[in-house]
Amino acid sequence: MDTATLVLVLVIVTALGFDFTNGFHDTANAMATSVATGALKPKVAVLLSACLNLVGAFLSVEVALTVSNAVVKIQTSSGAPDSSLTANGGFDLLMIVLAGLIGAIVWNVLTWLLGIPSSSSHALFGGLIGATVAGLGWSGVNWTGDGSTLDGVVGKVVLPGVLSPILAALVATVGTWVVFRIIGSLAGTLTDRGFRWGQVGSASLVSLAHGTNDAQKTMGVITLALIASGHWTDLGAIPFWVKVCCALAIALGTYLGGWRIIRTVGKGLVEISSPQGMSAESSSAAVILASSHLGFALSTTQVATGSVLGSGLGRPGAEVRWAVAGRMAVAWLITMPCAGVAGAAMWWISDVVGGAAGALLIVAILLALSGFMWMRSRLAPITHENVNDEWEGMPSARTAAPV
Repeated sequence: MDTATLVLVLVIVTALGFDFTNGFHDTANAMATSVATGALKPKVAVLLSACLNLVGAFLSVEVALTVSNAVVKIQTSSGAPDSSLTANGGFDLLMIVLAGLIGAIVWNVLTWLLGIPSSSSHALFGGLIGATVAGLGWSGVNWTGDGSTLDGVVGKVVLPGVLSPILAALVATVGTWVVFRIIGSLAGTLTDRGFRWGQVGSASLVSLAHGTNDAQKTMGVITLALIASGHWTDLGAIPFWVKVCCALAIALGTYLGGWRIIRTVGKGLVEISSPQGMSAESSSAAVILASSHLGFALSTTQVATGSVLGSGLGRPGAEVRWAVAGRMAVAWLITMPCAGVAGAAMWWISDVVGGAAGALLIVAILLALSGFMWMRSRLAPITHENVNDEWEGMPSARTAAPV
C-alpha cells in the first residue's frame, strides 16, 4: 500500500469516527427535552433517534456538497478539480482533511466531557479551515464562493451559524407563548399527556432533520478525500457507499447516547415542561429542515439549544439559567477558532514528520487524547440512570451514579 492510499484509508476511518462522535454529541438536539419531561424513556429515545438519523441521512445531499466544495478551493476556473491538489494521489489535500478531522474530534470529545453542547459542525469546519490555512495559506480557503455570491464558508457556514440559533429561539418563544396563552386558555382541550405525544412526534422530526444535515457533513468530507486521491471526479454527487457508511456511523453514535450533553440541554438550561418541549422541538425541526434544503451547513446543536432557550422565554414565570446559557454561548464563539488551532497544529506536526509517519503520528495523538478524556469521564459518569437527576451542575465523582 502506497503512502497516498494509506492516508486515504486513515481519512475515511477518521471521518467515520467523527461521524460517530457527532452522533453521541448531538443526540441531545432531538431527545433532551423528551427525556427531561418523561415523554420517552432514555434508552427508547436514543434508539428512536438513531433509527431516524439513519433514514434522514439518505434524504438529501445538498449539505454534503457544501462541505466537499465550499471549504477548500478544489476547483479550477473551468469547474474541474484542481490538478495541483489532486497530483501525487492528492497527498497534501488528504493531509489537510485528516488534520482537520482530528482537530474536530478532539474538540467534540472535550466538550462532551465537560457536558457543553457545542457545535460538531463548527468543530468540523474550524478544523478543516485551520488545516487548510496551515497547509495552503489563507487563500486556500473558499471564503466567498465565486466572489459574486456568498456560497463559500461565509455564506454557507458562518452566517447560518450566527442567525440560526437566534431564529430558532424566536420561533420557539412565539410557539411556547401561543401554547400557554391561547391554547392553554381552552381548559381541558389539551392535556399534558397530549403534549407528550406531541413531543414524541416533534422529537422524531428533529432526529430526521439531524440526519439530513449532520450525517451529510461527513459524506462531504469523505467525498473531498476521494476527489483529492483521484477516486471520484463528480463534484455534484456523493458515492452511494459513502452515504451508507456515514448513515450507519452517526446512527450508532446516536444510539450510544451523549448523556452528559442530554443532561445539560434537558435539565440545565430550563426546567422544561411537555408543552415547552414540543414547541422547542418543532422549532428546531423547522429551522434545520429548511436549512438542509438550502444547503446551509448550520449547527443543529445551536438550533436545538436556541429553541430550548426560547421555550423558557415564552413560558410565563419560567426560570432560565443564564449562567448555563452564557457558558454555552462562550463555547459557540470559541469552537471554530479552537478546532482551527487544533487542525493547524495537527497539520504542522504531520508536515514536520512527513509522509505516512506523520499521518500515523497524528492519528496516534488523537487516540491518546480521546482515550484520556474518556477515562476522565468515568470519574463522574452520566448514564441513562441519572440523566434526569435534579440539576446541580455536572456531578462530582463522589455523587455520580455508577456505570
